[in-house]
Amino acid sequence: MRDGHPAYWAFVVHRLSGVLLALFLPVHFYVLSLAIREAARLDGFLAWTDRPLVKLAEAGLVVLLAAHLTGGVRLLAIEFMGWGEGRKTLLAVTGGLGLGAGLLFLMI
Repeated sequence: MRDGHPAYWAFVVHRLSGVLLALFLPVHFYVLSLAIREAARLDGFLAWTDRPLVKLAEAGLVVLLAAHLTGGVRLLAIEFMGWGEGRKTLLAVTGGLGLGAGLLFLMI
């Protein structure tokens, strides 16, 4: 597979989004533990999350999740449907859905 091929970049985005989401999980579990054990610290953390940069990072997280999800669906489609002419279209659709989810999140 060539480095400039769209399928290569779909592979890279899928793997990187998976790694970044895995790195985010300990933070997520820590905040969940705050909700259970220390309500005052959770309130402080939630106040901190109202900052614009944190909101932008949350949108980035949604894009990562959508990119990973759509990349996984793309892989399942390839697995079950085979390698056809619609590969580039499938790559474009999955990429667009991922970015669209992030933009929708920013609008809400």
